[in-house]
Amino acid sequence: MARAMKVAIVDDEQDMRQSISQWLALSGFDTETYASAEEALKAIGQDWPGVVVSDIKMPGMDGMAFLRKLMSVDSGLPVIMITGHGDVPMAVEAMRVGAYDFLEKPFNPDKMTDLAKRASQSRRMTLDNRALRRELADGSTIMKKLIGTSPAMERLREDILDLGQADGHVLIDGETGTGKTLVAHALHAVGPRAGKKFVVISCAAWSEDHLAARLFGPMDEGGQIPLVEEARGGTLVLEDIEALSQPLQARLLTFINEQGTPAETRIIGICNDHEQGRTVEDALRPDLYFRLAALKIVLPPLRSRGEDILTLFTRLAEQFAEEYGCEAPQVTAQEAAQLLQAPWPGNVRQLINVAERAVLQNRRGSGSIASLLMAENEEAGPAMTTEGKPLKEYVESFEKMLIDNTMRRHKGSIANVMEELCLPRRTLNEKMAKYGLQRSDYL
Repeated sequence: MARAMKVAIVDDEQDMRQSISQWLALSGFDTETYASAEEALKAIGQDWPGVVVSDIKMPGMDGMAFLRKLMSVDSGLPVIMITGHGDVPMAVEAMRVGAYDFLEKPFNPDKMTDLAKRASQSRRMTLDNRALRRELADGSTIMKKLIGTSPAMERLREDILDLGQADGHVLIDGETGTGKTLVAHALHAVGPRAGKKFVVISCAAWSEDHLAARLFGPMDEGGQIPLVEEARGGTLVLEDIEALSQPLQARLLTFINEQGTPAETRIIGICNDHEQGRTVEDALRPDLYFRLAALKIVLPPLRSRGEDILTLFTRLAEQFAEEYGCEAPQVTAQEAAQLLQAPWPGNVRQLINVAERAVLQNRRGSGSIASLLMAENEEAGPAMTTEGKPLKEYVESFEKMLIDNTMRRHKGSIANVMEELCLPRRTLNEKMAKYGLQRSDYL
């Protein structure tokens, strides 16, 4: 469940500030108002957790100067500019400098809300990527985030270690919510470019003209440089690569060819759109596809990862329980089977949502995991179902999860685990050996 993002509203007219603030607050945003650009700059720094809405015409520092200053502080900050009626040249200039978008007075409040929501999603992704990059001191840190012992995850980790050391460009494919951007981070972290720049952009988040300028230039005098230059010597990740227009695909191919072999800058393309059976091969021109897909990783869907589902759910529930200051829900055998059987069309991202809701329900003392799964599947509509498994596999998965949770809760105390689970020491030792659980991991 995403946290509300902040919206800084900067306008010298008090009535306009208050009306925008009230409208966005009703839409769930955490709003802050400022009467001048100078006042706002004292509060808005790099990694500020939100977006900015600013009028262009203001006394003192005007909106364009304010925008340029914000871009020099944090070029990834979405800034929505409010322009006067018919002031198209000013709006075009704002977009060239780096504005996320603009609204022309008088504007529709619903359009403002929609724009703020999209800008917030873009900001959240930017901040998440930055936070993840800060953890890339060494490759082992990021690899630990790829939780799971299923054969599919073992193969994925092996592929990352192999392809991370290679020089070629990479294409990452898979269903939505499987962690493709995380894998891109891992490929960078375990390879020779780990200490170099890691730059991410969503090709679906920008208009074609702005994306072209952002990727290849020319940029304005506001201090930004094209991303192909910013990422030079490191890794450039193109999320939603299937959204690239044919002209931009041609420019990307030219950039790749001009680099030669080995490539100075590694390109990682991520495909996210699989609607109506369309594949990334359908979306890309053949010569670009084969340059990228020479090294290809396809991420496994969550429903194919077996008991990894229970491991992930447990870890996530523990994290959310700590965050909310309450107990994590105890999973019953029936609920464990339901988690394993669920189709998970949203994959790990959906599992994160279910785990957080389960913790919140448990804090209130109401609801069940089963009801959450039913609600999720109804919202998702028709989806693929998992294949049936022998009862023995469900029982073993639940048994492993139960011992793992109990060992974790008692910090490896065998005596306490034996007492809670009513197991003799020999039986507990045998089961731990069977499931690859070691007491030293819980101390």
